[in-house]
Amino acid sequence: MGKIIQSGNPSFPIIRLYYIHDPMCSWCYAFSRSWAALQAELSEDIAIIYLAGGLAPDTTEPMSLSMRHTIQQIWQRIEQTVPGVTFNYDFWSRNTPIRSTYPACRAVLAARKQHAEPEMVRAIHRAYYQKALNPSLPETLQGCAQEIGLDVAVFSRDLISPELDDGLQHEIRQSQQLGAYAYPSLRLVHNNAIFPIPIDYLNYRTMRDEINRIIREAALTKSAPDQGLFNKLA
Repeated sequence: MGKIIQSGNPSFPIIRLYYIHDPMCSWCYAFSRSWAALQAELSEDIAIIYLAGGLAPDTTEPMSLSMRHTIQQIWQRIEQTVPGVTFNYDFWSRNTPIRSTYPACRAVLAARKQHAEPEMVRAIHRAYYQKALNPSLPETLQGCAQEIGLDVAVFSRDLISPELDDGLQHEIRQSQQLGAYAYPSLRLVHNNAIFPIPIDYLNYRTMRDEINRIIREAALTKSAPDQGLFNKLA
């Protein structure tokens, strides 16, 4: 299984798989099972790096009716195309939806500081899509932190810190440098090259085989890594 490391680590390995996501992205939730299966079969030589791409900036304005309708249609399409994925539509009657995913992205970064990044992503997915809670609200995110055993006081302070917001903006820029503007996205960085890995919601083996093919072919060329590229993405 690949090793999850933090973005910005100065001792980045040569082979890196970036997972660019948003914890409130419906398609990222739909990708969860395939992504978990892929990670389980990746070589230990591959570093897995999460990047929060940020779908929707901060706002307190209620979501428009047209956007609510669009997202519910997306949920229905996912349920029809990705077996086993379901949504709790009570969310739309129990909450005042807000089109703002940056708080949830910051929650993931705050959890990373306590070494629980993937756990927070899964907790937000459960809260939003299964429990019909609103992850745009700090109390929902604090509940997720408590659920996965974080120090909630530290988490709450980090969640509103300027440093954490700077970190989110940095990750959004990194995502753009990798050419990822839709989520989920996978980018393999190896030997001075960025390789988009097509997302497969139904069969993780297609992604695994593509990653292995790229690494195998790169081993034949043995081109030297460009430190400028690595520093740019660090």
